[in-house]
Amino acid sequence: MSGIFIDSGLAARGANRLDVMRRFAVPTLLAALLAGGIGMPASASEAASAAVYSIEVPAAKIASTLLLDVTSAGARLVAVGQRGHIIYSDDQGKSWTQAKVPTRSLLTAVYFVDAQHGWAVGHDTQILASTDGGATWTLQYEELERESPLINVWFESLERGIAVGAYGTLLETTDGGKNWEDISDLLDNEDGVHLNSIIQVKDAGLLIAGEMGMIFRSQDDGATWETLDPPYDGSLFGALPLNQSRSLLVYGLRGSVFRSTDFGDSWQQIILPGSGSEPFKFGLAGAANLPDGSVALVGNGGSVAVSHDDGLTFRVVNAPDRQPISGVVEGPEGQLITVGQAGAQLIKPPAAGATEPMEAAQ
Repeated sequence: MSGIFIDSGLAARGANRLDVMRRFAVPTLLAALLAGGIGMPASASEAASAAVYSIEVPAAKIASTLLLDVTSAGARLVAVGQRGHIIYSDDQGKSWTQAKVPTRSLLTAVYFVDAQHGWAVGHDTQILASTDGGATWTLQYEELERESPLINVWFESLERGIAVGAYGTLLETTDGGKNWEDISDLLDNEDGVHLNSIIQVKDAGLLIAGEMGMIFRSQDDGATWETLDPPYDGSLFGALPLNQSRSLLVYGLRGSVFRSTDFGDSWQQIILPGSGSEPFKFGLAGAANLPDGSVALVGNGGSVAVSHDDGLTFRVVNAPDRQPISGVVEGPEGQLITVGQAGAQLIKPPAAGATEPMEAAQ
């Protein structure tokens, strides 16, 4: 098993909610989230009365802290991570500014429905919202007693969104986040497996990927959900919609990648090239569709895999520092911006036939 993964069944707060004999693995970049080891919980009332905001970090260092996700908000880039840090860049990742954020908890994912309106989720079942492109944020929702970190969030419009997380947490809003409803019972998930990713698949519907290979899909806009047969016996850390109709990737442990062109009715395993005769075995933690139509996967060992044929084949390289990477977006001049253990980095993607380690662009 790759070094980015640990047995979080012993570390996770609230582990008694699961069968204590069941062991599972999660990315190290999320281990602190499950263990409660990074960040300080701040309730909505505390945030309002005591103004508990993320601690300011010197501008020269803010992009070097642990970051778990990055996305585009129009021309702006927004990234989230430890201690409630949210940073944004208006020059394609060359410089970053720290946003004003009313929490010090670990934030795991961020999603913008347009250039101005975005949501971030994280520890303590926290959901934050921004209406100014990520410069400032408000705390919309928090549930300390649940002890269930949120891991991913998706919005269909300014009004409707869904957040997923640990122990089978599934929350929905239909009023832009003013109110969130627990709809976890819609899933056949008696064991409360972690829900790690939610996506909308072109011409198909919604899909959730999670621990133990669990996949749930909805063909009626989330009104009902069905459980799919898992493509393999292992956890899935993410899912990515592809450009073709009804097509997607799911990915997880030991470089496992599976592709479907029929919304999960069947799966094709995609083998990533390793070093020499060795197969690729690094865990994968993040993915993105790039504007040129290519697909990028990132993960442990500084791994970056890029496909130019809609996920059928990939070229793989590793960043020299080998630090875990958890998110990726397009950078300037065909480069990539990644976030992870080493913070935000501007890197060169793998070239055709590349076999040598990738070098950082800065």
